Amino acid sequence: MDQNYRQLIQLMLPEGILEYFELANTTKDSKEINIFLEEKNIVPEEYKDQSLHSKSFLPEIQVQDIPIRGHKVALCIKHRRWEVQSTGEIVTRNWTLVRSGARITTEFVLFLKGIFG
Repeated sequence: MDQNYRQLIQLMLPEGILEYFELANTTKDSKEINIFLEEKNIVPEEYKDQSLHSKSFLPEIQVQDIPIRGHKVALCIKHRRWEVQSTGEIVTRNWTLVRSGARITTEFVLFLKGIFG
């Protein structure tokens, strides 16, 4: 992604979101902007020593964000899930652990916990 576009997108989205999510699509009509985000296939830190296989995404969640230029904004988020190859267990990223590693802001963790927690 071009650096100028990335910087602009970072200013419009919750801080730290592009570290873990990719911008998949956007749509706009006369009243609303939808921003589609998909969690990157980055194995959660607590499972880094295990063999995981991406098992697609959990159902999409829509969250209202700060309006932009008079348009409502909906973040349409797909949270990834993985299967632990050795046990068949399905796991997702633990956002509390991510925060304790200081890789994203507390604001972003609280935002995600409100969606998934």
